[in-house]
Amino acid sequence: MKTCSINGTNLSFVDRGSGPVLILAHGFPLDHSMWIGQIETLSARYRLIAPDLRGFGQSGVSDSLATMEQFADDLAALLDYLAVREPAVLCGLSMGGYVALEFWRKYAQRLRGLIFCDTRAANDSPETAAARLVLAQRVTSEGTQSVADTMIPRLFDPSTLQRRPHLIENMRQVIERTDPRSIAATARGMAQRSDFTAELHNIACPALLIVGASDVITPVTEMQQMARAVPNAQFTVIEHAGHMAPLEQPDAVNAAIESFLKRL
Repeated sequence: MKTCSINGTNLSFVDRGSGPVLILAHGFPLDHSMWIGQIETLSARYRLIAPDLRGFGQSGVSDSLATMEQFADDLAALLDYLAVREPAVLCGLSMGGYVALEFWRKYAQRLRGLIFCDTRAANDSPETAAARLVLAQRVTSEGTQSVADTMIPRLFDPSTLQRRPHLIENMRQVIERTDPRSIAATARGMAQRSDFTAELHNIACPALLIVGASDVITPVTEMQQMARAVPNAQFTVIEHAGHMAPLEQPDAVNAAIESFLKRL
């Protein structure tokens, strides 16, 4: 991985391939490795930029509030560092989708397309926001194992949990080696993020929305409603996948992404 210093932190990132730029923003509390199936395949035809967002992976630790706007600003600064002047496509999963929406609000001129994977436009309900604050307190005092224990069963399709133990173990390791301070800072940031539901109709660039058929965190019906609100949107359901569709079914997700990119 490469590293740069931007916005007061060290950001690690993958920059592979050449051609039209596709940025990949990972979910919480993960890192760029969740996109390995996309990086290995799509970099043959596109330039893929996949950062470890601040606080995650090999990037610098976050020990204060980490907001979705800050993550979006980091992506813009990374593009500046890499001298990417042409409009790019930004793809985000779950928390990465929240970041993509903030990036669109501030830097729409830098986008030629948006891809939302297993995410939502609405902000947290009061109950969910409160649960995030509890998580922030718990991970600070107890460490990351409890976060992995709680999250992993909800992230994957049952067939993935049963038949792909190495994938599950890799995910556990990613979560457990994340600094608890970063998880807490980002949980607090997600709890206060903006509601974009009423703004979706203003998205002018083409968009692709992808969801795993068995996603219990951002269900198919919710993402379908989101797709209907975006004027120029395509919607794809990925079978045999849960909340981590790009990792669980990379071939199907890659086919959907490449079909979308070819039409831009």
